Amino acid sequence: MKILIVLTSHAQLGNTGLKTGFWLEEFAAPYYVFKDAGAEITLASPKGGQPPLDPKSNEPDFQTDSTRRFSQDSEAQYLLANTKLLTQVQTDDFDAVFYPGGHGPLWDLVNNEQSIELIQQFDHEHKPIALVCHAPAVLKNVKSVTGEAFVKGKKVTGFANSEEEAVQLTQVVHFLIEDTFKAQGADYEKGTDWHSFVLVDGHLITNQNPASSEEAAKQLLKLLEA
Repeated sequence: MKILIVLTSHAQLGNTGLKTGFWLEEFAAPYYVFKDAGAEITLASPKGGQPPLDPKSNEPDFQTDSTRRFSQDSEAQYLLANTKLLTQVQTDDFDAVFYPGGHGPLWDLVNNEQSIELIQQFDHEHKPIALVCHAPAVLKNVKSVTGEAFVKGKKVTGFANSEEEAVQLTQVVHFLIEDTFKAQGADYEKGTDWHSFVLVDGHLITNQNPASSEEAAKQLLKLLEA
């Protein structure tokens, strides 16, 4: 199994002066699910190299077994520090793609042409596509084979309005995932805030929040093993 993980390169949280990036748990948990299953993992980002880590995700309250394992894993840290340029990856080289969240993707990956084309190609080839928490936002500008919004008519989830309100960033992000998906004709669903909630629609896997990241990775493996 060859799995591509696409991370954000965006570090600024809107105009707040605060830092953002990818959420550590949403990378670490899936990474080890894939690694322990024997998958070959490639990391990529728009700018290549070290993607920015949301500093909040590295605070003590947000540590998990996976993040602690990562902190002791020099090989994983090296891979993360040396992500490939997104322009250098091809769908033919991979069996599936996985997008960790964090607020960063809302700014760079949503409008990134390489990411959009990559997802459209994975979809065309019916290969699994999984996106965690804020990462489903990168589907906003993706089109289906008919030219319509990719999420139209699909069962999807993503960081809920109520969760964005809880972290007091509703006025900072430039769009809300829940509202956007509904406006695009998606069958948006959500579970209880901050609890694992994963939806699988064909080869598309979306999940609501950090608590869903490990289960999303397991669902991707199920699709690959089917």
